[in-house]
Amino acid sequence: MNDYENAIEIKGLTKRYDGFTLDNVSFDVPKGSIMGFIGQNGAGKTTTINALLNIVKKDEGEIKLLGLDSVKDEFEVKSQIAAVFDELPFDDRLNANDINKILREVFEQWSSETFFGYLDRFALPRKKKFGKFSKGMKMKLQIASALSHNAKLLIMDEATTGLDPVVRNEILDIFLEYLQNEEHTILMSSHITSDLDKVADSVTFIDKGKLLISGYKDDILDSHGVLKCTKSDYKEIDPEDIISARLSDFGAEVMVADRAECSRKYSGAVIDPATLEEIMIYYVNRSKKEWR
Repeated sequence: MNDYENAIEIKGLTKRYDGFTLDNVSFDVPKGSIMGFIGQNGAGKTTTINALLNIVKKDEGEIKLLGLDSVKDEFEVKSQIAAVFDELPFDDRLNANDINKILREVFEQWSSETFFGYLDRFALPRKKKFGKFSKGMKMKLQIASALSHNAKLLIMDEATTGLDPVVRNEILDIFLEYLQNEEHTILMSSHITSDLDKVADSVTFIDKGKLLISGYKDDILDSHGVLKCTKSDYKEIDPEDIISARLSDFGAEVMVADRAECSRKYSGAVIDPATLEEIMIYYVNRSKKEWR
């Protein structure tokens, strides 16, 4: 098996649609880690994931998965990755026993024992048709299938959206368990940043088809901050330091990318730590610079 440091390497990925361009996106996902892939709906997360899986043909750039070329080595790559989408890709008339029979033929390394183990753990029925499954049950079924053929890379597209918090926690625990094996890696797209606060090692932010930030989550959280000040103090802040500012009648809350530098520069100011959600909101508003 070829050796690789990054489970995913994307360089200069571009895909043009009428009215939307995924524009020269590059980032790496280190092997053995979980990366949160964040952005608003329509930011380009699904386009990126579809390009990774070669569901849509990229216009430019290169993609390596598990050290292999995503297009040239597509067959070999796909036997070792699993993808989970927001919608169940199986026919409503099938049940879990049917899926076991079908996927046993598709994946060389399929394990019925692992699959039925997950079904029991998730309390999913084997004979009930999927048409009668709730959204949470459908998601658990997809995850059970994804984790039962010894996949080294798990790609999730908005997989926790619309699930209740209890089910989401259960699923996040299973991901953390899956990552106990250092050969395993997860890319998880979501606009629910609280899930990623819990589990992600690194984070990539995308907005309107462009990459904003990519790096270790703790570094991003450590470096960013929300500076709170009066309106007159706000006027003294160097525009270079401001990602965007939320103005109110009482003052300003300013997102800064270098918290340490800004606390030296503006010594009297209060700079609070920022959450992933705040960072996302302030970056999304950066073209306006000031917002309410």
